[in-house]
Amino acid sequence: MPFQSLSPDPEQEYFADGMVEDIITGLCRIRWLFVIARNSSFTSKGQAVDVKRVGSELGARYVLGGSVRKAGKRVRITTQLIEAETGVHVWGERYDRSLDDIFALQDEITLSTVGAIEPSLRAAEIERVKRRRPENLDAYDLVLRALPFVSAGMPEKARVGVRLLERALAFEPDYGLAHGYLAWCFEVLFVRDGFHPETAAAGVRHAHAAITHARDDATALGLAGFVIAIVEHDRRTAIEAFEAALKLSPSCSIALILGSIAMGWAYEAERALEWGECAVRLSLFDPLIYAAHIGLAIGHFAKDRYEEAVNAARRAVQSNPEFSVAHWVLAASLAGLGRIAEAQLAAAQTLALSPNFTIAATCAGIGVPAALAAPLTKACSAAGLL
Repeated sequence: MPFQSLSPDPEQEYFADGMVEDIITGLCRIRWLFVIARNSSFTSKGQAVDVKRVGSELGARYVLGGSVRKAGKRVRITTQLIEAETGVHVWGERYDRSLDDIFALQDEITLSTVGAIEPSLRAAEIERVKRRRPENLDAYDLVLRALPFVSAGMPEKARVGVRLLERALAFEPDYGLAHGYLAWCFEVLFVRDGFHPETAAAGVRHAHAAITHARDDATALGLAGFVIAIVEHDRRTAIEAFEAALKLSPSCSIALILGSIAMGWAYEAERALEWGECAVRLSLFDPLIYAAHIGLAIGHFAKDRYEEAVNAARRAVQSNPEFSVAHWVLAASLAGLGRIAEAQLAAAQTLALSPNFTIAATCAGIGVPAALAAPLTKACSAAGLL
């Protein structure tokens, strides 16, 4: 919806309208969203907005609105995302910024808003689908139901995700996003459930299917790039997929988060840190944020910045305490600082979650370059993880 200008200054109204237009364009790049065109949503400009009525008239499930208030050289922008049917607030944010460069400000607010909205909408859609009867689910609904199991990152839940996603593909065999999430499930099973060749083959097959069927879907491309990097060890193809995803949607949280991890394990520390920091900045409350902290921890470890690696790994543990990778990366980072007793505690938690973990098999399975594998192996060994 058009943002309300809380000032008689016509320049502020142009600024607000331009920013909304940029946000609409940014949201349109998220392939799984259907976004109402500006010409339709702006018909209510200057009128009091009844969210339920607007949602019904425009066929929109969610309504994004806001206001702009200028004071001297500063501007305050508020945004709120509302579920049209229930009137429930899904997300909101307030930005206080300087007006020194109006176009840079528009770009910043657009990127921040789009980056925050995608995971918020994904979470809201998952909750909506949970309310639907199982016999009424279609392929899209099944993908949404699978997401909490996929994003947990551990084998037991990944197996549930596999079953749901295979049902989705039975409905729609060319569904690129379903292929992408299914590829991620098989990556989880491959890396944390024995490095079985058939699991690797399935992950790679679905990753390439995601690229084939979803060249215009940033999320699917990000998922595919991650699996191709981790399981197939084809770094060039993976980077091409990540870059294509971010070209389509610069604020795509999954591409940034999983790309950060993939670049970290490839010993591309600078890009791992850049993408990880961007993901944290844009999607701080994304349920997947634990994975961004893993990417940051790996990047810092690769640069011998063990204190920063410990801090990032601890944040990953706090965000997802059931994710074994967070614990062993924390163990390695603590060992790098010489804090062996603490490292051993993190190592024990790793083995409680993944009893068959070995650092040698992990580095070989995901293709960690020797320059990173050697210090990781030394640190994990010092922590008691052989």
